[in-house]
Order: sequence, then C-alpha cells, then structure tokens
Amino acid sequence: MKIAVPAQGRDLSSEIDPRYGHAEWLIVVDTETGKFNVQKNRVDQSASIFGLQTVQNTFELDVEAVIVNNIGPNAFTVLNTSGIKIFLCQSGTIKQALALLEAGKLKEVDHATVKGHSF
Repeated sequence: MKIAVPAQGRDLSSEIDPRYGHAEWLIVVDTETGKFNVQKNRVDQSASIFGLQTVQNTFELDVEAVIVNNIGPNAFTVLNTSGIKIFLCQSGTIKQALALLEAGKLKEVDHATVKGHSF
C-alpha cells in the first residue's frame, strides 16, 4: 500500500507534522517494498484553502492512505469520498507510525478530528 504522511523533515526519522494542511513535506511510503520518496507540499500558506491544496497534492501522489495527527472536516470529506483511508497517529516519527500501522495499532478514522477554520 502507498501511504502519504505529512512530515516535519525529509526522512523516515522525521516527526509527523501535526498540521496536515500546513506540512512542508509529504513522505510517501510503499509498505510492500519499504521504499519512500519525499515531496514538497506545494501550498500557499496565506490562502484560506491550504488544506485542500494539500489534499490535491496528496491525490497527485496516487496513495491509498494517509497517516495524520489530526484531520479537519474539509480534508476528511474529500479524502474519504475519494476512497483514501485516513489513519490517526498522535505523535512520533514516520517510521514509528508505519510500525504501528503494520501492527494494526492505528485507528482508521471515520470523521474529522478537529473543527474547520472560519475565514
């Protein structure tokens, strides 16, 4: 499975970025091969739609799932209706989150975990 994780750095020892929409990096891991690549999350941080820009960037990575610290209602709705699974991992590194997922210890979420932003 190909999984995208918002990251604070550019490798598997990086911490999960707690704000999916604002993450500077998206790390994509193929759980079958263990290979990963790093993509710059191209968003305009001043725009009110930065979360949806991150979702669009995620779509372009052709992933089947994301691991996030939290997910807002707009990003959740778009990812969920597109068939992308959303797993919650409150803290840790990308490597730790992947190990938890493989062990079946990450919860797949069925709703947004934070409120949306008003602009």
